Amino acid sequence: MLVLCARAAGADKRCWNAKPRFTIAALVALMAGGCAALPPPPHLAAADPSTPVPAARYSSVTAPYTRQRPVEPLPWRERNERVTPQVGQ
Repeated sequence: MLVLCARAAGADKRCWNAKPRFTIAALVALMAGGCAALPPPPHLAAADPSTPVPAARYSSVTAPYTRQRPVEPLPWRERNERVTPQVGQ
């Protein structure tokens, strides 16, 4: 910890802790330095009309959607028989 002392006009010695002041000064300097420089511009390739580009196509965002409406339940025995493997399979 850095402690600074100064003598006033009298003989008494006044001391204070310089750590908070140093920390605040360092933070202000870092923030000001970060605002001073602009980032470099992005390096973009020159536009080449002969570059192959995939064709734009329409794709619906709701294409796989199916309405889920409430229905009456089927008898469980019929539903089980629909999904069980058959003897010859």
